[in-house]
Amino acid sequence: MSSTAAHHVVEKLLQNSLDPAIVREIVAPDATYMSLTYENPELKKILPYCGVQPEGGPDAVLGVFGFVNKIWAIEDFDIKKSFSSGENAAVFGSMRYRSKTLGKVFTSPFSIWATVIGGKITYMQFLEDTLLSTSSFKEGGEGPLNTYIVDPETNERVTA
Repeated sequence: MSSTAAHHVVEKLLQNSLDPAIVREIVAPDATYMSLTYENPELKKILPYCGVQPEGGPDAVLGVFGFVNKIWAIEDFDIKKSFSSGENAAVFGSMRYRSKTLGKVFTSPFSIWATVIGGKITYMQFLEDTLLSTSSFKEGGEGPLNTYIVDPETNERVTA
């Protein structure tokens, strides 16, 4: 695989993140997906998909992107720069999302590091400004405890 091909595979995933056929085509069955943090129980209360999903493969990717589309309206997702070196790919950009529960908008930078072997993503790490993203669900609270409404189907309140 050429060094330019790895980041194109990641871009293809980002453009088709809800299409199971394409996700299964370009994400290895045993791929590890890391979203936002390695482990953060408080953040997981608000964004339950965060953390490491070892060997979660395409189902992990589809689950995360599906949940993201459930809780936010994606107003803009702009790739500013992508490049690769061998099997390593990096993608940088900005995203503007609106929470479906409270209608709050945030704009955050994002970064992705992925490993692509044989045309398939075997590892992917997605980072964003979680203080901004979680604030789009913040209903209220003071001090260390705040109330968030994340899921538009249940409107369940989460304290974290």
